[in-house]
Amino acid sequence: MQPQDIHFSDWRRILIGEVPGSFYIELLIRAIIVYLILMVSMRSMGKRMSSQLSRNELAALVSLAAAVGIPMMAPDRGILAGVVIAFVLIAVERLIARRNFESEKFENFSLGQVSTLIREGVVDMKELSRTGLAHERLFAQLRSQGVLQLGAVSRFYIEASGSFTLVPNPKPVPGLSVLPPWDDPMRDCFREHPEQQVCMQCGYPQKQTNTKNRTCPNCGEKRWVTAVDDTVNA
Repeated sequence: MQPQDIHFSDWRRILIGEVPGSFYIELLIRAIIVYLILMVSMRSMGKRMSSQLSRNELAALVSLAAAVGIPMMAPDRGILAGVVIAFVLIAVERLIARRNFESEKFENFSLGQVSTLIREGVVDMKELSRTGLAHERLFAQLRSQGVLQLGAVSRFYIEASGSFTLVPNPKPVPGLSVLPPWDDPMRDCFREHPEQQVCMQCGYPQKQTNTKNRTCPNCGEKRWVTAVDDTVNA
């Protein structure tokens, strides 16, 4: 199509395109076939394709959608090419799944590893930086699971799929509040422990009350705050 052929008033071209009206009957047939290809392909890749996807499965799904989308919309493209690409993607995905089952090293390489972001109420800043997760995003995830302070957490994992897993501390201890710093009315509702100071960044505890200019041995931060627990002031 040449630039001079494009006009804003050409509603037929805008709505129908440069194809005969009979193509839309063919389009219904193509859509049904492509839908069946997608359903069979996803079924062949396993139940994980209908659950939370790993990076391999997400790449396979996106590639599959791109492969079958063009034959459905382009009248000059045959459907067979999409079928061939779908078959190759299924074969590769099944091969990777089998190798993941046979080799733990290959599984860690292809899917990634589980990372421990919090251990016994203290944030692992190196692991947090390695995963590329923002500090506030971590606290937001904790708040979404009902955690108000880090002392209530035994372990907090980020799975290879990107989801989060919380292991509560069976005996919660005072820790760093995960509430937003600007929400003073809510933060003031929880009881403070003047004899317990925690690092303002990672929650590392210190029994000393005089923490001025003291460097946190876990993250190097020099700001300390009073620890809180889950007890609400009357």
